[in-house]
Amino acid sequence: MKVLVTGATGQVGRALLASVPEQVSARGCTRAELDLRDPAAIAPFIAQERLDIIINAAAYTAVDKAEDEPAEARAINATAVAVLAEALSASGGRLVHLSTDFVFDGLSSRAYQPDDPRNPLSVYGQTKAGGEDALGRNALLVRTGWVYAAGGSNFVRTMLRLMREGDTVRVVADQIGAPTFARGLAKVVWALVGAGAQGTFHHSDAGVASWYDFAVAIQEEALVLGLLANPVTIVPVASADFPTRAVRPAFSLLDSSSTRAVLGEQATHWRVNLRHMLREEQALG
Repeated sequence: MKVLVTGATGQVGRALLASVPEQVSARGCTRAELDLRDPAAIAPFIAQERLDIIINAAAYTAVDKAEDEPAEARAINATAVAVLAEALSASGGRLVHLSTDFVFDGLSSRAYQPDDPRNPLSVYGQTKAGGEDALGRNALLVRTGWVYAAGGSNFVRTMLRLMREGDTVRVVADQIGAPTFARGLAKVVWALVGAGAQGTFHHSDAGVASWYDFAVAIQEEALVLGLLANPVTIVPVASADFPTRAVRPAFSLLDSSSTRAVLGEQATHWRVNLRHMLREEQALG
């Protein structure tokens, strides 16, 4: 099986390339090699590569910036996905696409199931929903959220920096979801590919948290590992007290039961995976 991973330098792309199954021949693709903002370049590239699968881990993910750059966000998150799906269909290949909890509005009273109605609140969410709509019949769509990895740009590393720089950190406490370790997400994606899964699936680590809960856990685990010298005060705040350019869903927990049923295994709790990530961060120095 010949697989190309777009977004190779991102958190998920790096995790995918670090966990390629033995029976798979996979390589990463960066923007320098294939710029998804240029639709005309996609089909010739795919025809030349003769791929069985593309795992599209590339995305415009600057959630707030997307409010001011909707055209660029749409080009990468929606238009490019449509061209990828069409080109792969023509060549007999298949698209595996990663999407986000931001396609939901956060008004649910239970975890979102894969077939629940979408109602994105932001340009980012709208463009990601547009990408989902462009997938072909045999595509695999995996939604996730709150992704983090050692060495990446993410909430965990931001919290570590802020906790080292000051004695107080304010963190939103009224947005609820579940953190997702990129390495665990990569394992699930490869497993779904190996199972020949098609359609829409969800994955996040087990458990539930607010960003405040996540920050508290980060500090506790980091102190144990010596990544932080001293504890700081973590203050829970409302989203209204921490305004952002884009509106976030207040509740974005994803129901992963169908994923668990296909794979025959339970998800690891987010706190366990947080420890794994912090140990990796410690090893990076």
